[in-house]
Amino acid sequence: MKRRKRRTLSFEQNIEDPLTGVANLFDASVVFIVSMMIALFMAYSLLEFLDPKSEVTITKKTEDGRLEIITKKGKEIKVQKITDRKLVGEGVKLGTAYQLKDGRIIYVPE
Repeated sequence: MKRRKRRTLSFEQNIEDPLTGVANLFDASVVFIVSMMIALFMAYSLLEFLDPKSEVTITKKTEDGRLEIITKKGKEIKVQKITDRKLVGEGVKLGTAYQLKDGRIIYVPE
């Protein structure tokens, strides 16, 4: 009589950790997000924001028509909102601001 060899399946060898695929997806998504951020910074010419020694000033018009001035000096970023309120007080004229046809505002010191 021939003896049949029994095959024993080792389940531990064939089963993978189910979280391995999820971890790989997480790593891929982090790389994708970082690359998208860099692409957006390059598209809008905002790479100066990443330099800790740079000084950048941006004028932005919001959806409701108000102006915002974003200023970055070193690592500090300030956002100033311009309103239509009139203020009274004493001071010295520092310069003049002009609004161009395309909406940009240029400040000319005296």
